[in-house]
Amino acid sequence: MRHMSRRSLLGAGMGAAAAMGIAGCSTGHASQGSGADKASGGNSNGRPASKDVRLIGDGSTSDTGKQPHQPGAPVPLEPGQTPPQFVVFSWDGAGEVGNGLFPRFLELAKDHGAAMTFFLSGLYLLPESKKTLYRPPNNPVGSSDIGYLTDDHIKDTLKNVRQAWLDGHEIGTHFNGHFCGGAGTVGNWTPEQWRNEIDQAVSFVTQWRTNTGWTDLDPLPFDYHKELVGGRTPCLLGQENLLPTARKLGWRYDASSPGGTQVWPDKLGGMWNFPLQAVPFPGHSFEVLSMDYNMLANQSKNSTNGMTSRYPEWRKQAAEAYLAGFNRAYETNRAPFFIGNHFEQWNGGIYMDAVEEALKGMAGKKDVRLVSFRQFTDWLDVQDPAVLDQFRTLGVGQAPARGWNALTKTAGAGTSDSASTRR
Repeated sequence: MRHMSRRSLLGAGMGAAAAMGIAGCSTGHASQGSGADKASGGNSNGRPASKDVRLIGDGSTSDTGKQPHQPGAPVPLEPGQTPPQFVVFSWDGAGEVGNGLFPRFLELAKDHGAAMTFFLSGLYLLPESKKTLYRPPNNPVGSSDIGYLTDDHIKDTLKNVRQAWLDGHEIGTHFNGHFCGGAGTVGNWTPEQWRNEIDQAVSFVTQWRTNTGWTDLDPLPFDYHKELVGGRTPCLLGQENLLPTARKLGWRYDASSPGGTQVWPDKLGGMWNFPLQAVPFPGHSFEVLSMDYNMLANQSKNSTNGMTSRYPEWRKQAAEAYLAGFNRAYETNRAPFFIGNHFEQWNGGIYMDAVEEALKGMAGKKDVRLVSFRQFTDWLDVQDPAVLDQFRTLGVGQAPARGWNALTKTAGAGTSDSASTRR
């Protein structure tokens, strides 16, 4: 299987894939601010008071009010203001399989005030004994290219997803069976088939109590129909046909595109497009996609067996790649930085260590905001489109020639102030 420093938002394979690797996926992290959010019905433990809980459907999910630990309402940048440096850590699959990675990164996020996005695979809440309930498009009933979780791991996943939301993280979707090859690949699915897949993913999250028969576990503390506003497709395939369906469902962004660069995002198909990005890869002339699996694909050619002597070298290289991408944006065009991960112990867990080192190296710096995709979308939606257009004139590693004050003050005047390049 392959599997979020929150601060206030105010004031602010190989080819293109051999060089950058191919996106993979796996089994299934997030953040908490300080104190209780009384307006959210929370208590000092971040758990909603029972009187505020309204069960939904079979009781698998619930309405507990406003999500705790959210930043204040975003506001437009002031004329001439430097934009924050947004960083989004996201997790594909978001299942806990006994390796302790989900709670590890929840704790890390809490320690550094970070919010993250967890793209939950619907199948991770469906017992294997009930796998015939899953009818994947163009594939046999019950089939999946990622494994079903054990009952104990489903319970652990429920516990951690519940805590992630209460800590202020976003719960998105990674869909279900993760089909990346052959005739049934998600790359060939129609908009109608994507709708079917999404409906099933939502049903597995909102009906886990019926499907498992467990009545002694707390419900998830959110209404998933309202919570779900974006996702990432398996292996970054099928975005073109997904978008029309996602837009009809009211989704606000998609994070499925590969091969993006470190520039300010735009909308695609009426939704914000948040691609994984190419970042400097220390020791190489090419760049690598900002995802752990792509580091793996380039370092050990998709293998995780042997070569233990190179683990320290590869861990250092992966951490430096993330930090190089961050610094390039932070010091120049302030393009948001998107990082994709899986709760996996590939190559001895070096990528998890690299992600932790990178987050610690970004957190606490001036203007840095470690947020979820949903929170970043909220910020984008209140900005002056003319200002965002000006930001998009800046290329990779390109700072405004006359500074941010000059760039944003000319917004709407039809001028461009792109200039000095730094790498």
